[in-house]
Formats: sequence, structure tokens, C-alpha cells
Amino acid sequence: MNRVVLMGRLTRDPNITYAQKDNSAIGRFTLAVDRRVSRSNDANQQTADFISCVTFGKQAEFVEKYLRQGTKVALDGRIQTGSYTNKEGQKVYTTDVIVENIEFAESKSSQGGSSEQTYERPQPSGTDSGFMNIPVGIDEELPFK
Repeated sequence: MNRVVLMGRLTRDPNITYAQKDNSAIGRFTLAVDRRVSRSNDANQQTADFISCVTFGKQAEFVEKYLRQGTKVALDGRIQTGSYTNKEGQKVYTTDVIVENIEFAESKSSQGGSSEQTYERPQPSGTDSGFMNIPVGIDEELPFK
């Protein structure tokens, strides 16, 4: 079974390209994932692995639109290895995580976004219908419509 689950932060904005054949999106980004155990005896030294990730199609378009450097995400996918010969004639080996699912791992407000509006929890209306009043303007904050 080839399955990978990661949680970390993007090291820089994703790089999105489009395939010439069918114009489908290809997204590449690097994820910094903290290690649970450090390699050295210094407990204060932060260690991380920098993992190359690739995503395709609608998911790559999502990455382009919503993810930026420092965004914390959780993803799952599979490891894919490959190789190519560079301009100098040397064989280069690659290892990438092919992302199958990706989601935000923290809220926008915990990232330091100060432009986000806050809403109080809707209070039940005076009727016994069980429905709550929806605050005006909340639909503008939804990432989809």
C-alpha cells in the first residue's frame, strides 16, 4: 500500500503550470513538515522535512487560488519516484507526493488574517420552529456559492 498523510506549511507560493496537451492545471509546492523527534540532542532545535508535492486538475486550481506561503494544510496522497537526465548528462532521481486530497489545517484567523469579519452565533428566533436567524452578509465569507 502506497499512502502518505502529511500536515505542514507551504514554504512558498505554489507554482502552477498548464499542460500543453489539454490545458489542465499542474500545481507544485513544497511542504515543511515538523519532525516529532529531533536528530540532535538539542531539544530547542526545530527540525523539519521539506517534501515536494504535486497536484493536478481542479485541485491544482484550488491550490493556486487559496494557498499561499505559510498556509497550514493537511493532505493525503501517494509517493511517486522518477528520474531524468539533466543538461549536464547526469541522472537525477526525484521523489514527489502526488496529492489526492488537501484541506486547510487551521482557520484563516489563526494565520493572522485581520481582515476577516467576525459574526456572533445566531440566536434562535422567537418561534418554536427550530430555525435560527442567519446574520446578514455571512454568505459573502463562504469560499463557494
